[in-house]
Amino acid sequence: MVEKTQFVLSEAAKSKIDSWLAKYPPEQKRSAVIPALHIAQDENQGWLSDEAMEAVADYLGLPKMAVFEVATFYSMYNLKPIGKHQISVCTNVSCMLKGSDKIAEHFKNKLGISFNETTSDGNATLKEVECLAACAGAPACMIDKTYYENLTPEKIDELLRGLSST
Repeated sequence: MVEKTQFVLSEAAKSKIDSWLAKYPPEQKRSAVIPALHIAQDENQGWLSDEAMEAVADYLGLPKMAVFEVATFYSMYNLKPIGKHQISVCTNVSCMLKGSDKIAEHFKNKLGISFNETTSDGNATLKEVECLAACAGAPACMIDKTYYENLTPEKIDELLRGLSST
């Protein structure tokens, strides 16, 4: 029998979720699922365990499947543990036309990992994303919650040096 780990939303997390709930009519709690999952993910070291998603569903009074559907649909949610830093590289059309394939390869070579992998020291997880909505600044990536645009191998090297010192 596999033992489940316990996940409980903190009072601070509940307060943040409540501020989102206040923006919607009471019968529209489902509208707060996306921000509630972000809040739970932040509380759970950057990823959503089944227990974290269940806690969100319970708090919002929604079926667990409704919350799982949202979490598994969007690439902004991590369904397994990630490194200290998450690097999301856009490979959609605008970025691809501006060389995101070379940018992605440079990240992979420098980090020694492929997409959906974490460096052996746990410092970084590399993720391919469909779109970062930064087409005008293609090629683009997001490290944690900060966007970087007009990427070059030199810019990537600088960004990675900064990550290794944090």
